[in-house]
Amino acid sequence: MHELTELIRNDMRPALGVTEPGAIAFAVATARKYAAGEIQQIILRLNSGMFKNAFTCGIPGSIEVGNYHAAALGAVGADPDKGLECLDGITPNQANQAREMVDAGKIKVEMGEITSRIFIEATVITTQGRACVTIRDAHTNIVKITVNDITVVEKHSEVTDEQENTPLIHRYTLEQIHAYARTVPVEELSFIRQAFTTNYALCEAGLNSPKTTYARYLLSANGGKIISDNEQATASLLCNAAIEARVLGLPEPAMSITGSGAHGIIATMPLYAAYKVKGYSEESLLRATALSYLICMYIKEYSGKLSAFCGCAIAAGTGMACGLVMLRNGTTDMMTCAINNLASSITGMICDGGNQGCTMKGVVAVDAVWRAVDMAMRGVYIDSVHGINGATAEQTMENMGRIASPGMVGTEKTIIEILEAKHFR
Repeated sequence: MHELTELIRNDMRPALGVTEPGAIAFAVATARKYAAGEIQQIILRLNSGMFKNAFTCGIPGSIEVGNYHAAALGAVGADPDKGLECLDGITPNQANQAREMVDAGKIKVEMGEITSRIFIEATVITTQGRACVTIRDAHTNIVKITVNDITVVEKHSEVTDEQENTPLIHRYTLEQIHAYARTVPVEELSFIRQAFTTNYALCEAGLNSPKTTYARYLLSANGGKIISDNEQATASLLCNAAIEARVLGLPEPAMSITGSGAHGIIATMPLYAAYKVKGYSEESLLRATALSYLICMYIKEYSGKLSAFCGCAIAAGTGMACGLVMLRNGTTDMMTCAINNLASSITGMICDGGNQGCTMKGVVAVDAVWRAVDMAMRGVYIDSVHGINGATAEQTMENMGRIASPGMVGTEKTIIEILEAKHFR
């Protein structure tokens, strides 16, 4: 099996709700397994991106939002064996228990570093002792567990070869990634079908929920049809009804990529819409989606998992654009032109957390991609001499990522200061 196929397979995972509240609940639930007795306090330390993304985010199984309630739900009802779907099956009684814990002041949330590097430290203190779980770099990557200050689990990362410091995806050029997507045996990509099934179900949940507003607006804008003859309107509906459902915490998972459900939705659902409206073959869809995923990964390896810019619109949106060019039988050069158009336009869009604003960002991303691709395939694009565009597509994507990290560290700090001033719990 091709190593890029394995890269996608290992990264593509279902996630219930926004991944950050799920990861917080997972960390606390894991610590709770190691700490018997009545809970006295939970102390949560988060990097800035984790703190921000879960700040007012909807949580499956609860009418509450945010870091405090995610931690409390992790303590009273989450199943850590389910990973990012650990909040599946939360009962009303457990949701009430979690609310009581928050109201009683038993949850303490602290923000650590301003960084795009994922960090969660969840400490559960009980009448019988304490347990602490530390997560680094990926949402469920536990690197250390201590029980009563004794280390019982520790994972060391040993990098001995310079080549290992280079992410796998960065060892490929855009042309090579495109060639892979064109030629890989389509049977290797069959697992990607599950992304469409999962994300479409989430879209339907958004359309059927009284909690959503954007979903119903976009349905009306699409002539009251989920699938119409308007490719772009259908793409925006399928994509953003799913995103809204996710950030509001509706009880359906998203298929994530690079640790984000919204990234996974944006990288897949607009392409699925084009496939349904234009009648492309399923094989073409699977190949275009594999390309979309890999381009998203390429940019995210530079920007970091959780940064100050909207990776959903910028990284996944760029992946979507390349996938759309491929569906339309475009060339690698056309993809480069589309990347330049996007780098010169939506790069810099901020991420102010997982919330309903993600839906509007998704609307902007679809609109920008459809225009960028149409222009690129007609020879209209921003030349590489301008702005942050590089001499190659690879340099441009690197520059897009560098705008986020280290470029927007100051922006991240300002966003956090604005959020903290709200004193939200």
